[in-house]
Amino acid sequence: MLTTSKTLRLVLNAPGIVVAPGAFDVLSAKLVEQAGFPAVYMTGFGVSASRAGLPDLGLLTRSEFVDQITQMARAVGIPLIADADTGFGNALQLERTMQLYEQAGAAALQLEDQDLNRRCGHLAGKEVVPASEMVAKIRVMKAAQRDPETVLIARTDARAVAGLDEALRRGEAYLKAGADVLFIEAPQNVEELERIAAEFRGAWLLANMPEGGLTPYLSYRELESLGYKIAIYPVATLFTATRAMQAALTELRSQGRLVNPERHVDFADFIEIIGAPAYLEKLAHYETLKK
Repeated sequence: MLTTSKTLRLVLNAPGIVVAPGAFDVLSAKLVEQAGFPAVYMTGFGVSASRAGLPDLGLLTRSEFVDQITQMARAVGIPLIADADTGFGNALQLERTMQLYEQAGAAALQLEDQDLNRRCGHLAGKEVVPASEMVAKIRVMKAAQRDPETVLIARTDARAVAGLDEALRRGEAYLKAGADVLFIEAPQNVEELERIAAEFRGAWLLANMPEGGLTPYLSYRELESLGYKIAIYPVATLFTATRAMQAALTELRSQGRLVNPERHVDFADFIEIIGAPAYLEKLAHYETLKK
């Protein structure tokens, strides 16, 4: 059986970069798949905003994340890369996080080395745990895998706290500890992106491209040329949807209705996107069975 974790490893082992746009709910995940991308990234930033209306400051619980993964993974066939923040606790909790994420359908987990007062990687005021603690976390989570194909992404936020050299040192330690993918958060210029790629040539590297963040906003083709294997655009859908909804609501309030049809899908298009015709066909077939 070809699981989504195995599928993710297959595309990671194939030539080319893996582009995983961010999704914050089931509908946005389905749109990512329908657009033809090979993977989707469940953004903790976006889930915090869309599910609870809260900033990405570690306010959501593991149960809320697992529920979101379950719904999103069930709705799509492409691999889901899921944000796991700091792992949600001690060694026993880390084991449970791995197992619950796998059961929910995550093909990959992203674990970071911030302390318990964690926050979005592009906000000021971050702190990181000792590198040895993160190394232990990686080893615990790898040992807890029930699916050997599950991909573990190790993220370090040390660039903002202690500089790029420390982030590179941690990256090497995290890969040696068993992480499958290295994610150095928030490099601040192209030269830093280049240096990271040069230091870890041959490793699976992830580049994070939030619109308006601290990192230069590059295309995935540019990132591929530097040597990155995964490019995530975690808030592209969230930010675009937010601006579009603001514009629609402003128009509705001022005009009394939506007057620019090119700004939105129509009813027929939308029910096609969410698969209504197929469900109605199944229902019609069921009705014939009752006769």
